[in-house]
Amino acid sequence: MSDTQFPAERESLRAQLAETIQTGKITLASGRTTDFYFDGRLVTLDAKGLFLVSKLGFEQIAGRCDAVGGPTSGADPIVAGIGLASLDAGKPIRTFFTRKEAKGHGMGRRIEGPALLPGDRVFIVDDVATSGGSLIQSAQVVEEETGAKVVGALVIVDRQEGAVEKLAEAGIELESLFKKADFV
Repeated sequence: MSDTQFPAERESLRAQLAETIQTGKITLASGRTTDFYFDGRLVTLDAKGLFLVSKLGFEQIAGRCDAVGGPTSGADPIVAGIGLASLDAGKPIRTFFTRKEAKGHGMGRRIEGPALLPGDRVFIVDDVATSGGSLIQSAQVVEEETGAKVVGALVIVDRQEGAVEKLAEAGIELESLFKKADFV
């Protein structure tokens, strides 16, 4: 993260995140193993953690997008929190989340939330980035189904395991509140 106008909040969040990090050989949902595991839900489902993520996340993307969203379920609290932070700042942005597959009932949508319009500038968010696959998949859904333009991605923690490069290949710049190097 670049310089922030909230250094105390940034340090408070860093300390809270540090308490959730586990090291050692850990198998991820993808089947890959890592020696650095961050459980984002322990922070984003905690009132103080979500408040800090939302405030710092909105500060980082403010003025650069019309909407913010990401893959359900890891992004859900972050999206809602950033939406509230934008309203509190008097600069409301729309929020949404994406599904891997359309629901088999109801409206059958892959994107839930207020409509995204062609030309809208969108940030995709999530709790953590490893390879960047879920962020790219979410971005593709948004661009293909709405015509909105994904202008960037933001995560709480970048594990520094290739996501920056993979997203860059897809034309998306990955930003993070913190990187693995901030903790090890």
